[in-house]
Amino acid sequence: MSKRDYYEVLGVAKTATESELKVAFRKLAMVHHPDRNPGDKEAEIKFKEVNEAYQCLSDGQKRAAYDRFGHAAFSQGGAGGPGFGNEFGDFMSDIFENFFGDGRGAPGGAGAGRGRGGQPGRERGSDLRYNLEISLEEAFSGKTETIRIPTSIACEPCSGSGAKPGSKPRPCPTCGGYGRVRAAQGFFAIERTCPNCHGRGEVVDDPCQACAGAGRVNRERTLSINVPVGVDDGLRIRLAGEGESGLRGGPAGDLYVFLSIKPHPFFQRDGADLFCRVPISMVTAALSGEITVPVIDGSQTQVRIPAGTQTAKQFRIKGKGMPVLRSREVGDLYIQVSVETPQNLTKRQRELLQEFDQSASDENHPESAGFFSKVRDFFVSGAGRP
Repeated sequence: MSKRDYYEVLGVAKTATESELKVAFRKLAMVHHPDRNPGDKEAEIKFKEVNEAYQCLSDGQKRAAYDRFGHAAFSQGGAGGPGFGNEFGDFMSDIFENFFGDGRGAPGGAGAGRGRGGQPGRERGSDLRYNLEISLEEAFSGKTETIRIPTSIACEPCSGSGAKPGSKPRPCPTCGGYGRVRAAQGFFAIERTCPNCHGRGEVVDDPCQACAGAGRVNRERTLSINVPVGVDDGLRIRLAGEGESGLRGGPAGDLYVFLSIKPHPFFQRDGADLFCRVPISMVTAALSGEITVPVIDGSQTQVRIPAGTQTAKQFRIKGKGMPVLRSREVGDLYIQVSVETPQNLTKRQRELLQEFDQSASDENHPESAGFFSKVRDFFVSGAGRP
């Protein structure tokens, strides 16, 4: 059975351009694809015919031979056969992209550093982490911290290319600079990393001696970190482009500085508020008085203790807490008093306390008197009996 003219199969003129050939091929391939015509042998035959015609006419040398000799130019091997070439692989990729999108150029994906329209081999550098511990006072006022981090930077002699100065990498002859190769298997084209350039898309014939062809070297860098006012424990600061340099001129990664705040001897923090536990004497709690307490800004303030103050009583000092990050708001300082029971009493002090106890009434201890009164009532009523 004689073969149909390839131009007739695709429905184009002999003067058709490459783009016109591609449009015609894609249109016919979509119509006759076996997945769209399951069990239709005629559609399968037409699909193979369209693919064979396109593989021939899309190749400049094959097209010139076909225009001169017709099908006789390939009588010993055939122009395309049942397999699929690179253009068919691109066609199938476009179909998948229409349905699922193309993730091959996404950072960290299977094809990171290449993708369509990307640069093969230009791999993004790794992100770095640095843990920085600061004091609560530094979190209150902010600071500028100088840090030193070991990292990889672009090699200066080769400008990150990996090639010896005066030379440059060349496109990989195996994949044509794409970084991936395709192999036809039945109706599908399988894509894998190029075994020659390992996905870089380039080969270096004469590597740079300073970096051994890697395009970057290990160095310790000094950076200045601006810690803003009001930062909290666990805050992450991102410094774009301050991570490791990319391979072969690729973009640098980022540096993430994780902040932790040291425990403070006086203050405990809850958001923008500060809490300070202050012990006071039994006399001050009973008779009233003033105490001096510290403030996070380094100053001091006076707190008036009213007579009869009990343990755990809190006093609020407005506006003496922590500033709120990127805001004009300021938290409060809460002073929580703890009444201290006197120790190491002298004989006279014990006598005075005993005299006070003998003369005291329930009015002097209303809380304890009320509690034990409820306990007595509980057992007298029989509620506490088994």
